[in-house]
Amino acid sequence: MTQPTETTPANPQKARKGLSRVWHATGYSLAGLRAGWGETAFRQEALAAMLMLPLAFWVGRTWLETAVLCGSVVLVMIVELLNTAVETAIDRIGPEWHDLSKRAKDMGSAAVLLSLVLCAGIWGAALYQRL
Repeated sequence: MTQPTETTPANPQKARKGLSRVWHATGYSLAGLRAGWGETAFRQEALAAMLMLPLAFWVGRTWLETAVLCGSVVLVMIVELLNTAVETAIDRIGPEWHDLSKRAKDMGSAAVLLSLVLCAGIWGAALYQRL
């Protein structure tokens, strides 16, 4: 393995331009979704999204209501992926218990909880109004 010089970036993705960069970034994103699918919580949320996203087109009366309903569902999945990324990075550092590691994981979990509460509130209000 060669040592990077001052002109060569440590990450080859940084040197890519245009469509090559987009192509490779898309591949990394798809790999992230596949990794997320390996997590039970993300899989459950993705399966719920497969039901809720089409349902949003029936529940929402305007394009804005439909967008907010869909956005709240997708937001839960985004936050879950970020929480999993935090947990994975913490676990890579080491399996031993540390107060800062616990705080980071707890805050990630709290973010997921808040996104779920937001989603439930939006959907509850929309269903109440619709029904």
